Amino acid sequence: MSDTLPVPGTTGGQSPGAPPAPAKEDIPISTVDSPSAVLELIYQLKIKDVMITAVITAKKTDTMRYIQALMRENYITGVPITEDGVLAGIVSIDDIVTALDKGFIDCPAEERMTRDVIVLEDDMPLSFAISYLNKYRYGRFPVVNKNKELVGIISSKDVISSLLVEMNREVLRLEKMHQKEEGAASPYSEMDFTTIKYDFELAGRASTEIKKALKQRNIDPKIIRRVSIASYELEINQVVHSNGGNIHCSIQPDKVIIIATDTGPGIADVNLALQEGWSTANEWIRSLGFGAGMGLANTKRVSDEFSINSALGAGTTVRSTVFINSPKEET
Repeated sequence: MSDTLPVPGTTGGQSPGAPPAPAKEDIPISTVDSPSAVLELIYQLKIKDVMITAVITAKKTDTMRYIQALMRENYITGVPITEDGVLAGIVSIDDIVTALDKGFIDCPAEERMTRDVIVLEDDMPLSFAISYLNKYRYGRFPVVNKNKELVGIISSKDVISSLLVEMNREVLRLEKMHQKEEGAASPYSEMDFTTIKYDFELAGRASTEIKKALKQRNIDPKIIRRVSIASYELEINQVVHSNGGNIHCSIQPDKVIIIATDTGPGIADVNLALQEGWSTANEWIRSLGFGAGMGLANTKRVSDEFSINSALGAGTTVRSTVFINSPKEET
């Protein structure tokens, strides 16, 4: 056998240090017909971005028995043989089995190692590694630099794990970009939510979605808090005291308007209902932690503009406006 390494990508017909992968489908990624986002990552990433750099190696003078112990202790199926950092060959599990069968287990690795090794270079695109893994079905490949020094090992698991991480980052980046574009596309937004009497499971959904929409527009957190309080109090009021209704939110360039409209039963004394602590909630509602008599009072407190119209049997409409650039502080 020759002592020289082949050009990266050539093969001497021997295993690079690991048994063949169980099936070609172990790498369900193609460098040709994968989705464009995946292809972009495949060609953008380098092998050095994915490979494992903590490689267990042995010397030419180490015995096959010593290398067998290395494999057993570290749960690996191949050990690269290096000389002054340069890859000289590989001892695979197949080489160990042969050495045991033929009585060569105490021979130095130099006499029994595989010298003609398929290797990859660290600055190659990741697409090369995927092509090699799919073509040769080896479990892993040694990675060398331009001086033929061993710098890492790359396996199918490394490729898939790295792509999953990078694709997750890309999805998060695209989501943030979409949110910014969505927020910048129009300064106006209209949102509607339905409330149902005593449906506490959905109570709070409107205020949560409104808060999310305001955050996407990078509105001042203090303004968001005031709008959230108003929308939540009006939503809970409808669930507790009305026969059900609608919460409408209008997000405009300079203000946020919340309009809560229900179908009844109406408020007998609006001025009394605006007093803190006054409530018509029954004991069951109070036992759930609601009905403290602060809903309308809190809404009015955080609003820049507030109005309420109600009539017995005809329902109630509450309108709360918070100016986006309002200097008002909660009291």
